[in-house]
Amino acid sequence: MKALLINPESRSVESIDVHSHTDLAGLIGYDTIESDAVGTAGDRLYFDEECFLRGTSGRFQIDSIIPVSGRAVIVGTTEDGSTLRDATTTIDDLRMRIKYL
Repeated sequence: MKALLINPESRSVESIDVHSHTDLAGLIGYDTIESDAVGTAGDRLYFDEECFLRGTSGRFQIDSIIPVSGRAVIVGTTEDGSTLRDATTTIDDLRMRIKYL
């Protein structure tokens, strides 16, 4: 599935492919994963739930979602969140909505 990897340390966003929820943990770097809706089309932002406890460097915020520290992934999901699908958010759209802190 098409997804977007956010790296706040380098202030970069890149298009990537993910195949499962397991891939998300590898990309984020931790298996304590939380997610939050990004927009209304089913995309979710996956991030390390304990990012602030760990003192992970690099922070960002998308729209009015709570700030996140460390790498994160945006990927589409089905309505119940159990199945991943291609993200509808584009890199250009995300660059206009993201704020590095």
